[in-house]
Amino acid sequence: MLKKRIIITLTFKEGILFRTKNFKADYRYTKNFIDFWYIDELVLIDVSKQKFKKSFLNIVKFFSDNCFVPIAVGGGVQSANHADQYFNSGADKIVLSPRTSKNSKFLVEISKKYGNQSIIQSIDFLKKNNEYFLCENSGQDLLKKDPREWAFEAVELGAGEIMLNSIDDDGSLLGYDLEFIEKISKNLRCPVLALGGCGNWEHMLRLLSLSSVSAACTQNIYHFTNESIKSAKNFLEQNNIDIRK
Repeated sequence: MLKKRIIITLTFKEGILFRTKNFKADYRYTKNFIDFWYIDELVLIDVSKQKFKKSFLNIVKFFSDNCFVPIAVGGGVQSANHADQYFNSGADKIVLSPRTSKNSKFLVEISKKYGNQSIIQSIDFLKKNNEYFLCENSGQDLLKKDPREWAFEAVELGAGEIMLNSIDDDGSLLGYDLEFIEKISKNLRCPVLALGGCGNWEHMLRLLSLSSVSAACTQNIYHFTNESIKSAKNFLEQNNIDIRK
């Protein structure tokens, strides 16, 4: 069985790194220095108004040159050419937004070219009137497809991993939406990553205790120091989680 992972997600807007809450910028928590010791993987997401910014490629290259763990990159990937540019800048994987559900041929094309191990399909979801919706644009636009159905379809089309991203819980520090995450992930035939809501190690423990979840993604809980990530892994190991060391 594969060891569980801790993945750090960094969100950028117009070249600035910031903390988010419900996917709105909170610049009080902007960091200029990040230490990568003990991180298993890194996800870089660009949420700039311009869907694909070439200037973001410089950021991707900087992290690729200075961080020796797998790097996944997302933000405005709407063509094979965009994917090519991210990979050529040092990305190991790309993160596809939920809008890919409108053009599934695009997912198939990239999967055939780079392999499904290089594709993470993000399932951004929110809860409204006790019903879950697939959404895009930080939750502003609801999509027609059911999030669970699209997760399964994306895997069949070539996605190698699924990232379940709770828009409601983003930056809340109140815990992951475990019920919905388990509902989607338990029958998926690929690694599942979960993002949104982690506020303490106990939240991470509850998430990674789900056999169907491979990795905990988070950003706001960390101060990006060696000790904080190391302490998280020590806590998880002490509680019988087979975590990468």
